[in-house]
Amino acid sequence: MSEIQEKKAPAAYSADSIQVLEGLEAVRKRPAMYIGDIGIKGLHHLVWEVVDNSIDEALAGYCDTIDVTINEDNSIVVRDNGRGIPVDFHQKEGRSALEVVMTVLHAGGKFDKDTYKVSGGLHGVGVSCVNALSNLLRVTVYKNGHVYQQEYERGAPLYAVKQIGDTERSGTQVEFWPDDTIFTETVYRYETIATRLRELAYLNKGIRINLTDLREKDDDGTARGETFFSEGGLAEFVQYIDGERNVLMPRPIHVVSERGGTPVEVALQYNDSYQEHIFSYVNNINTHEGGTHVAGFRSALTRTLKAYADKSGMLEKAKVEIQGDDFREGLTAVISVKVAEPQFEGQTKTKLGNNEVSGAVNQVVGEILNQYLEENPKEARVIVEKVILAAKARIAARKAREMVQRKTVLGSNSLPGKLADCSESNPEACELYLVEGDSAGGTAKQGRDRRFQAILPLRGKIMNVEKAQEHRIYENEEIRNMITALGVTFGEKTADDDGTETRALNLEKLRYHKVIIMTDADIDGSHIRTLILTFFFRYMRELVDKGYIYIALPPLYLVKRGKEERYCWTEQERAQAQEELGKGRPETVNVQRYKGLGEMNAEQLWTTTMQPETRSLKQVTVESAAEADHLFSMLMGDEVAPRREFIERNAKYAKLDV
Repeated sequence: MSEIQEKKAPAAYSADSIQVLEGLEAVRKRPAMYIGDIGIKGLHHLVWEVVDNSIDEALAGYCDTIDVTINEDNSIVVRDNGRGIPVDFHQKEGRSALEVVMTVLHAGGKFDKDTYKVSGGLHGVGVSCVNALSNLLRVTVYKNGHVYQQEYERGAPLYAVKQIGDTERSGTQVEFWPDDTIFTETVYRYETIATRLRELAYLNKGIRINLTDLREKDDDGTARGETFFSEGGLAEFVQYIDGERNVLMPRPIHVVSERGGTPVEVALQYNDSYQEHIFSYVNNINTHEGGTHVAGFRSALTRTLKAYADKSGMLEKAKVEIQGDDFREGLTAVISVKVAEPQFEGQTKTKLGNNEVSGAVNQVVGEILNQYLEENPKEARVIVEKVILAAKARIAARKAREMVQRKTVLGSNSLPGKLADCSESNPEACELYLVEGDSAGGTAKQGRDRRFQAILPLRGKIMNVEKAQEHRIYENEEIRNMITALGVTFGEKTADDDGTETRALNLEKLRYHKVIIMTDADIDGSHIRTLILTFFFRYMRELVDKGYIYIALPPLYLVKRGKEERYCWTEQERAQAQEELGKGRPETVNVQRYKGLGEMNAEQLWTTTMQPETRSLKQVTVESAAEADHLFSMLMGDEVAPRREFIERNAKYAKLDV
């Protein structure tokens, strides 16, 4: 018997169908258009928007101290000692200028170049977006000897701007509570905020930025906090990034200059690592995709070093052909430009397009680098020797990659013998578990869903790629197995329109869109996980950026009483489960601590760690490339003292295996 459905007449498409979103309603309707997303990244973007306003006051010369506080209820307070947002009557809008700034999109002082010469907030939607996406926002202005205040509920003013007192100070304080009906996560991460504030302090020397987290206090009641301040600017930033590397120069090359009205600051130094570390900023905005300022820097570096190497006769003696990327192996550089009218590719502001900036950076870097090489012949010789070594290693690495890729392109017949593949062929539906050891790998193979889950056991600890030349990496069996199983290939380095060179990772034949690292919840497991993440971050960064890398979170405890049982991932969950299952008598409850995946049977591993409906996965993201670079170098480098200090400082926030 067939089912007959009645067709509805199509709705009339008329003028009444056209909706006009007024004021901040558009922001609440489509928040991702304005702040990127409504997850953890968008949540922190609210803080950046408010802090950037204070930084702009500092760039204009009116502010030198910024205080950021995370309150116990997870609200944020940002306070500065700038001029304070204007509170006088706005003739055109018919209300206080403060209310206009806080409630009208594209309203602000950033469009008037007499007020702000340079600014990161060019679209005028920043603080009004924060207002729209907050349950409550309170702004307090200290100006002209008085204190003014106004509060807003989801962008709507609760009352007119009012004077609430007198003061001798000046500045603006913004306190806001993110809207939990919009954001999928509303808990701020201290380290994420600290990383960005540290970055801003280096980029804007002389500005003191204080961070306080009232949610975490010591035994004596002192809140967690840090003060970020830099006198040396980008030179100190480069030293921070290279803190755990062996540098080849006594101090960074640092230049602060101006060309054609564009302030340029660049710091660079060489170290004995095998990667290139270049970070670029425009008006304090991290331009992840580079742009014309990076192209100008690379052009000057290659031209100047090549001319010096040719003149020294070292290249002719080495009998090796040098390419542009050879000059950048082991280089750490930070480029910061301040542009009055920057042209970015899209609202994301990740790539600069101003052609005049390329020439400005090119001239500044070329002049200072040429002067340095002439005045420091010993360091110059070390740099050229590093370049020649990089060229030889590049040739060896190309041959090693080709050997790995010959196996990869042959298809499934060349897949690693230990790989238990899945039957599904659509990469979007497929998952690859990288599992520590054959024992856990065997359990995972028994417990998995063979349709879409593949298992690749890894034997022991893979090579530490942080301390190895590229061609050595491809000789490592476990790394070769991962590359072959994934199906990816490495292309030769190519140049974009702006001259930025990249080696593309060919993802057309990527066989899995979820790569899940599953290791034991102990010290060795954490080390193996970090080794694998270091490899992906250094050599397959595209997989991280696209959100394909995950970490499996196996439970730490099984709490059981009779036939009732509950898996727990944290100490708090364990304590709560003991209390609830024990009905007030936690001593009657059996608690099993899982130290390894091998302690679970296949059914338990499936239920807790592999079944999509019940498992916990953590997606790997990189908010700050500079901070991630510093962290990986510190954790995987040769220096023990910084690593020990990091562990001691973060021990109380980590799960310890005792």
